[in-house]
Amino acid sequence: MKGNMGNMMKQMQKMQKQMLKAQEELLVKEFTASVGGGMVTVTADGSRNVTGISINEEAVDPDDVEMLEDLVLAAINDVMKQIETETEQTMGKFTKGLNMPGMF
Repeated sequence: MKGNMGNMMKQMQKMQKQMLKAQEELLVKEFTASVGGGMVTVTADGSRNVTGISINEEAVDPDDVEMLEDLVLAAINDVMKQIETETEQTMGKFTKGLNMPGMF
């Protein structure tokens, strides 16, 4: 029985190291979303920090600022959704079947 417990602890430690590595990789990964046919592009890292916004000058119309605001908002929401999806897929590999509250 003690041998099984020792093996289980080793497996859990190995899984924990793999999870930490996966989390670190996600945090530095770059995500990009482009909307409006490339009129607005937003880049963010896995920490959900927006690291860049590119706006095509054709998207800048002083008479239609609302359209530009909508494009920026859509791009930010899209890039955040990408990060969320990637995080769930990556971390879900570790927690699948564990049925632990608060886990992905």
